[in-house]
Amino acid sequence: MSAVPATIDATETLLAGQGYVASRALATVVFLSLKLGRPLFLEGEAGVGKTEIAKTLATALGRRLIRLQCYEGLDAASAVAEWNFAAQMVAIRAAEATGGGTAKADLFTEEFLIERPLLAAMRPQPGGAPVLLIDEIDRTDAPFEAFLLEALSEAQVTIPELGTIRAPEPPIVILTSNRTREVHDALKRRCLYHWVDYPGFDREMEILHARAPEAQEVLSREVVGFVQRLRREDLFKKPGVAETIDWAKCLLALDVIALSPEVIADTLGAILKYQDDIQKISGSEAKRMLEQVRQELTPA
Repeated sequence: MSAVPATIDATETLLAGQGYVASRALATVVFLSLKLGRPLFLEGEAGVGKTEIAKTLATALGRRLIRLQCYEGLDAASAVAEWNFAAQMVAIRAAEATGGGTAKADLFTEEFLIERPLLAAMRPQPGGAPVLLIDEIDRTDAPFEAFLLEALSEAQVTIPELGTIRAPEPPIVILTSNRTREVHDALKRRCLYHWVDYPGFDREMEILHARAPEAQEVLSREVVGFVQRLRREDLFKKPGVAETIDWAKCLLALDVIALSPEVIADTLGAILKYQDDIQKISGSEAKRMLEQVRQELTPA
């Protein structure tokens, strides 16, 4: 287990050690979240590295990562704990077979409890408090947000049959949102907030060097330049940093050393995920954009 970083610079170094190149602003809010024990709410487009922050912190600090993947209709039982009704029925029938009975209190014990992410995050963990990732909170609804307030404010969850379970040490909580809807202010107020934007050219180059170090400089610059150019287009879904890394790795697997219109056409599915976007960029448009990118990359 590594110690929580004592400065912003140490936080940047900690993240960089796991291949995560953070902006100064992001490193600052991560440091403050760790220092103050406040949940961190990260909002931004898909693929900009929000979820990766939680994974990186867990690895760097030697903590367990517990992930709650949000979805429409998620409720408290699915997030905290559920009773193993099948096991309870077996216990009841076993007791009846021996001529005995089973008291209600005997059925609602830890033995029959199926632990879900929020409850797991409140349990003591080897190596210290875990990193709790509440991913894509914008996919849930207002009642679930209201339920989360207790867990985030008091570091505790309540199971009616067992009572309130409080974390001996509050987990490191990171919430992410792709902003498909607005999350309620009451939840945001309990968190430190940061908008994770697309990186500029230089930082995206640093990220690509960290995640695909085998890529040659010429190819890396063309890949980043082309993706950055794509983000200026009117696309249904603009490519994120994750797509930049995926595309570079695909090109490396094909032994590509420099982009060409033909290579771009063959591999657009690595960076664009909607057919309308692919049709818009393929063909002569890809050739034109590549020429523009190379002009921009040519020193004056």
